[in-house]
Amino acid sequence: MTFHCGECGYRSGKWMGFCPQCRSDAGLVEDDRARHSRPIPTPVPLAAAGKKNVVRAAVGIAEIDRVLGGGLVPGSVVLVGGEPGVGKSTLLLQMAGSLASSGRKVLVATAEESEDQVGLRAHRLDVSDDDVFLLAEEDVDTVIAATEELRPDVLIVDSIQAVSVAEVGSGAGSVAQVRECGARLTRFAKTQEVAVVLVGHVTKDGGIAGPKLLEHMVDVVLYLEGESDRGLRTLRSLKNRFGATHVVGLFEMATGGLIEVADPSAVFLAGWRHSVAGSVVVPAVQGRRPVLVEVQALVAPTRLVQPRRSTRGLEAARLHQLLAVLARHGGIPFDDREVYVGLVGGLRVVEPAIDVPVALALVSSLLDRPLGKLAAWGEVGLTGEIRAVPHESRRREEAQRLGVERIVAPSDVASLPEALEWAALTPGS
Repeated sequence: MTFHCGECGYRSGKWMGFCPQCRSDAGLVEDDRARHSRPIPTPVPLAAAGKKNVVRAAVGIAEIDRVLGGGLVPGSVVLVGGEPGVGKSTLLLQMAGSLASSGRKVLVATAEESEDQVGLRAHRLDVSDDDVFLLAEEDVDTVIAATEELRPDVLIVDSIQAVSVAEVGSGAGSVAQVRECGARLTRFAKTQEVAVVLVGHVTKDGGIAGPKLLEHMVDVVLYLEGESDRGLRTLRSLKNRFGATHVVGLFEMATGGLIEVADPSAVFLAGWRHSVAGSVVVPAVQGRRPVLVEVQALVAPTRLVQPRRSTRGLEAARLHQLLAVLARHGGIPFDDREVYVGLVGGLRVVEPAIDVPVALALVSSLLDRPLGKLAAWGEVGLTGEIRAVPHESRRREEAQRLGVERIVAPSDVASLPEALEWAALTPGS
């Protein structure tokens, strides 16, 4: 006999008048769910596993297929997170329409909006295929039952924080509800070979709301990020059991929905003012795809005891490290300067190749010396050395394709002082 907490789902073999995990004053309740005896499964040799011919369901939207690694795998569970209003429901409704146009049946279970509300959005997006079905329902077991009857190829649940199961006493969106709903939908996907796509809300810290267990439970975790100034949306792969991670797909929000960006480098470099100091481009590699992104830096005098450091699109710790290396090995201190660094277009770059372009942009702004059309990449070590990063040939080809001929790469310079000298950014010269 087991007992569980109705708030967080904590289980114990003995009854207690409180929950030791979430500190709820409500006592544990007896778990009366019947135990089903299952036959003992037979282990199979590793060599015999994985020989099943899996046919992915291509979505038909190239940017989504790229991030998924070629399409949806039958029986997989995909979690799509993002801030409210960024376009998650719009993107998935477009995906449903594209899948239906290729002959696949899709069920959209909405727990946040009525069927009429979703229908109005579908008309605006011109999604009217008869193989897209709607179900406004909050109970997960009812959604699963309707899915078993309809037998669609893909089930979309919008959202996992809005659905619930009756056995858990807490309200929808609680940790226990999200965990139990996710477990039941995952079990259904694996046993019935139906691809399930879950919409997930995010917390104010940017993480997907609910237990971390949900991200471990699913097969793919995608994150849709928005850039309000230019209407760009980035679909990023954070986890993918069937393909590469850190792959991004780019979209532009328009009246008729999200439009694929076929040439992101051209979009990010639109309006690039290379004749202004503090600007340089980096060919960032997202998955296997190089994308040219402009790095901008502004260095300004300040009287503050602690000068301000601000970043957008890169890690603040990386900026602090570069400032220290520039002071120690380049002889260029920024102690009495405010420093602002940002990537144009809202893209976030976490790879170390961003080090050299950020350093060049900082010194360019400090000395007020424009760099012109220049692309750079490479990791800067704590001793001032520049280390190689993967995909150099792809980065060089992408830069040259966009007409950027002046390049600072690890194969050209060995240290940060050499890179500064190559770019004519040595103080006093």
